[in-house]
Amino acid sequence: MVESLLDGLHRATTVERRGRIVEILGTTLKVTGITARIGESCEVIEPATGHVVPVEVVGIAGNATILTPLADVRGLSVDAEVIVRPGDDRVQVGAALLGRVLDGRGRPIDGKGDLPADLPRRSLHMPAPLPMARALIDTPLVTGIRAIDTLLTIGTGQRVGVFAAAGGGKSTLLAMMARFARADVIVIALIGERGREVREFIEDSLGAEGLARSVVICATSDRAAMERVRAAHHATAIAEGFRAEGKSVLLLMDSVTRFARALREIGLAAGEPAVRRGFPPSVFAELPRLFERAGNDETGSITAIYTVLVEDEEGGDPIDEEVRSILDGHIILSRKLGSAGHYPAIDILASLSRLFPRLANAPHRAAATQVRALMAKHAEIEFLVQVGEYRAGADPVADRAIIAKPEIEALLRQDATVPEAWDSALIRLRGIGG
Repeated sequence: MVESLLDGLHRATTVERRGRIVEILGTTLKVTGITARIGESCEVIEPATGHVVPVEVVGIAGNATILTPLADVRGLSVDAEVIVRPGDDRVQVGAALLGRVLDGRGRPIDGKGDLPADLPRRSLHMPAPLPMARALIDTPLVTGIRAIDTLLTIGTGQRVGVFAAAGGGKSTLLAMMARFARADVIVIALIGERGREVREFIEDSLGAEGLARSVVICATSDRAAMERVRAAHHATAIAEGFRAEGKSVLLLMDSVTRFARALREIGLAAGEPAVRRGFPPSVFAELPRLFERAGNDETGSITAIYTVLVEDEEGGDPIDEEVRSILDGHIILSRKLGSAGHYPAIDILASLSRLFPRLANAPHRAAATQVRALMAKHAEIEFLVQVGEYRAGADPVADRAIIAKPEIEALLRQDATVPEAWDSALIRLRGIGG
């Protein structure tokens, strides 16, 4: 309610500021005659046609303000007028959004009508919770996925990255989490996806039951770079709204890579230098700002899962490296496992939940450690087994690893439509590593 009152007061007491375009170059507009702040929203109005393009301030150069559009700039000319729109960076939140699909600007695209006008609003760019205001992460989030719940346990309020090459099964894993996870609300951000995949994900992967407790924000690959960026912040702001109500929120974002590429488009067009593999400094400043907004506060929680599209499985990608260094864990999907029909294709030995020791009790930790040790030993001797050079009895641990391999594979494979209860998953784990 306070947010809504502040929003109304802000709009009512603001003097309209207007300026003119002096240059349009690619996806960048240079404007004079206005005083605007970085991140502030504006509108460009073409007088000849009445065409309106929303824009955002991304830079200031001397007396000129640099804007980037949220829509196609075709049809604009230097005769266009620019009007600052304070308060347009406030987004609607609340339970009325559940079951809805919105674009990166918060407009419904599901054919179910407009959103109620009286919904509360929050800033698109809220600051992250203060470190000492964050509740400790000490409760496991039950995902219903055996491989994660047993060996990569995630806590309520944790932030984890899912790393995979194209076609590695990221969307399937996210859909399983959206359907199975024990969370009050699911917020899904689809950034830079193909248009075809959005409806397939919502109808085939998420399903009606999953959508009923979800809000989906999507900005497909053809949308303006700023809309793709705002979609990520929009989804986060909606998740923050539910967290403020005391909810346990699961935020799923696919993908950070396309979010970073959109930031790169904006930064380079605004004149920033490229510093790491073509990415400007603003990209690496923006990633932690987005990620730190997730997590626990004194009221509720946001558990966040961010996917990262890796160029190859050998590493070296700057976004891959940066995201791993910021988040609280990483789940690596293996193309090799996927090719063998092993789904979810999680490479357990390459994956890590930094909070696993805190979340798992002693018997759970002991069983998980033993299973990991058996998997590591089998990986060590796998070539010898394949070529027939391994001799049974030479190494008792290796013998046990070979015997346990079918059980471990059965534990880690799972039908994408069938969740696993927490207790039964742990019983299976202890049956192997107990």
